Amino acid sequence: MRPLRLTLLLAVPPSLTYALRLPLQTRTSLSTPDPIRHVNSDLTRRATANSSTPLVNFENLEYIVNITLGGKSVAVSIDTGSSDLWVYGSVPNTQSTGKTASVGYAIGTVNGSVLQAPLGFAGYTVPDQAFINVLDVSTFSNDPTTEGYSGLVGLGPNTGSAVQGVVGGQAGGPMMDRIFELNTTSQNYISFQLSRDSDPGNSVVGQMTVSEPVPGFESILTQTKLDVIKVGEIELVKLLVGSPTQHWSTYTDANGVIGPDGNAIKVDSLAGKAPSNTLVAVFDSGFTLPQVSRSISDAIYGRVQGAVWNGTNGWWDVPCAQELNISFIFGGQTIPVHPLDTVLGDIGGQTLGSVNGVPMCVGAFQPIGEGAIDRFGSYDLILGMGFLRNAYILMDYGDFISETSTDKGDPFIQLLSVTNTASAHADFVKVRMGGVDTTGSSQYALLPANKGQHSPITLRERELFFEAKHLGAIIGGSIGGVVLIIGVVLWCCCCRRRKDGRRGLGFGKRTTMVGGAQNGGGGIGGLKSPFQDAHAQKYSSLDDPGPAEDYELKPSGYAPPNQHYDGSYRQ
Repeated sequence: MRPLRLTLLLAVPPSLTYALRLPLQTRTSLSTPDPIRHVNSDLTRRATANSSTPLVNFENLEYIVNITLGGKSVAVSIDTGSSDLWVYGSVPNTQSTGKTASVGYAIGTVNGSVLQAPLGFAGYTVPDQAFINVLDVSTFSNDPTTEGYSGLVGLGPNTGSAVQGVVGGQAGGPMMDRIFELNTTSQNYISFQLSRDSDPGNSVVGQMTVSEPVPGFESILTQTKLDVIKVGEIELVKLLVGSPTQHWSTYTDANGVIGPDGNAIKVDSLAGKAPSNTLVAVFDSGFTLPQVSRSISDAIYGRVQGAVWNGTNGWWDVPCAQELNISFIFGGQTIPVHPLDTVLGDIGGQTLGSVNGVPMCVGAFQPIGEGAIDRFGSYDLILGMGFLRNAYILMDYGDFISETSTDKGDPFIQLLSVTNTASAHADFVKVRMGGVDTTGSSQYALLPANKGQHSPITLRERELFFEAKHLGAIIGGSIGGVVLIIGVVLWCCCCRRRKDGRRGLGFGKRTTMVGGAQNGGGGIGGLKSPFQDAHAQKYSSLDDPGPAEDYELKPSGYAPPNQHYDGSYRQ
């Protein structure tokens, strides 16, 4: 049995790594050709006759591209949620920087020496690309080489780059930074589209381009430019968390998540700056399962007859033949999600088992993990592969790239829907129903909203929701208190000065007094942490569905089947 890993490659600050509780691995009994031979042979061909570069789909779990490094062809997984390039194993023609670096992901950590070597990608060359040479991948649930790749290339903004942090300057820049800085007349954008395995109607060729659109999809250049939300714009948040990692994030339209009943799913954003009824979405190709708020996941799957919350894996188990059509709205454009992506059944070509003869599949839009909920409400959705297979995406780095002569505007994202709902329905019927359309049967009707199930929310999630939702008020109140204290002190000082002035006395030796601390003696005296009282609150008052005990699901007699995998995704 070959292990297959659902990848979750969002790079996270070290302070948040401990809290991540996300699924990692499954196994299937599917027998296929050796993935390394399969992938590498595909990577030698061009997707088209132009300069686009093929992206190989490894069972809807990895999207892999070829680069050359030190003259050696290296297959790397693409990840828009991180910034660094690392390669496992030996690389020829390298030069040492004398530095080491480490990058933490949701599923493990890589570390090693920072080397430099000539790099080639998509017709571009970099004479001295810095990368991490990794010699140990034991912290990952699988050896990457068993899945057809031996490294990872981060395509995110450079603020998250560990390599640049230790090397410094242009020489330590991520791959795309170096390419654009050495080709200053090029537009600073990449674009890519992801293919879908086990879809008879799939016409999308997985490919990636640099500074030009995929042929036949030039209309993406006319789509709405979605501004990238720059993390840390809110000064109070910057004060607390320093320099958070920048992601490819933007806002949905108002009421921009449409559920399977055709209605907008109502949910508040955890981001204090989000416009009314919008959500902050991150586009991250490193996530197999898109991450959404628990209330959105429940709204998608909780009304399905026969759906069961799988507490071990942290997702909804859903009958495979249940067609669920959802969509997201960005920049006035509705992007439907293929029902084969909403209910994921082809993990390694196998479904996850059955109950009472009904095959069960994975509700792919998974409640966002506790650690992935940004403590200060930076994002609400992490739209990974399950979403990105439905949209051709363009990411323009703009002024994220400092050394450029033409593309100095703000970074932006453009999307182009590639899923036709009628064709997607026909695909679903063929794959999940054997070609016989019974989607109109009563057994597939959604339950009334007041009969839907809800997954249990944890106490830690409640704390995170509270902190995110009320952080502004907490900080505002605390700072307001500090300002008041300072104001009182200054008023007292002024009064004394006037009084002393009338006595013919000066201030003499100056002292600093803030909240009772003199001469730099300890800061603000007596001021409690704003989170001390926050954590003491009754969380039943929060803006979530209700107390956890209300969500304990009734026993259904169904246990997640184990015959096709090793028990659970690693927690």
